Amino acid sequence: MTTVFTARPEHGLVWITGASSGIGRAVALRLVEEGYSVVVTARSHEKLVALQHEASGPGRIVVLDGDVTDQRDMERLLAAIEYEHGRVSLAILNAGVAIPVRGDDLSREAFDKSFAVNLHGMVNCLVPVIEHMKANGHGQIAIMSSVAGYGGLPMSAAYGATKAALINMAESLKFDLDRIGIRLQLICPGFIDTASSARSKFPRPALVSVDEAAERICLGLKSGRFEITFPRRFTYAVKLLRFLPYGAYFALLDWLVPGRAAATAAKKDQAGSKGRPRQAV
Repeated sequence: MTTVFTARPEHGLVWITGASSGIGRAVALRLVEEGYSVVVTARSHEKLVALQHEASGPGRIVVLDGDVTDQRDMERLLAAIEYEHGRVSLAILNAGVAIPVRGDDLSREAFDKSFAVNLHGMVNCLVPVIEHMKANGHGQIAIMSSVAGYGGLPMSAAYGATKAALINMAESLKFDLDRIGIRLQLICPGFIDTASSARSKFPRPALVSVDEAAERICLGLKSGRFEITFPRRFTYAVKLLRFLPYGAYFALLDWLVPGRAAATAAKKDQAGSKGRPRQAV
């Protein structure tokens, strides 16, 4: 029976992308407390340095700037990590953007940026880190997806599409990575109380704090589970929605999102009134 690899502090470094804020930042701080040496990557150097100064514990933070949308930058960064600091035993590929999209006000920009960061950026990290882990003989990779990848949600056409793709990508890659000793996990959290999610107009049921999310992710990384999802009472309910007929699915989401049904009715009424003759005064 093949032994499942779980990265420990003595095995090497942890690499976290998108670590300047939100979940990535909170996970980095927690892992340092547990004794891990953590390489943090993002485009905001100042925020990474602030994170480095805040971290406390037996572990340490190494700051290396990088842009996940730049393929060569990620290849260079992985080479620099292993040459200057040590082997990467755990990669938490967390970088992502969430841009709301409305079907009645559509543009390419939200899709282009979402795909560049969330999807192509993931591939730009996966390719070099898997190559390095193959050479090392083992490794652990966690791909950050979202509950938004389980099914279509209002205003989530770009973000949700990338997260659904990441779920499929992780499921597909697991077969081959298992055979070469690289453990792949999928992280699908519900709504997390971050600055970016607070700006969203979408309701956030079963909201989880960033610190609680970091705790659950770190526990999940040490578990034998493929998928790390929380809070389960919410994320499992969203999964079950996919078993509904489409008519019921769309009606339920329209009812769950405050204001959408009223806005839709108002638009229909407005459109209908344009075609009706005005009453004489």
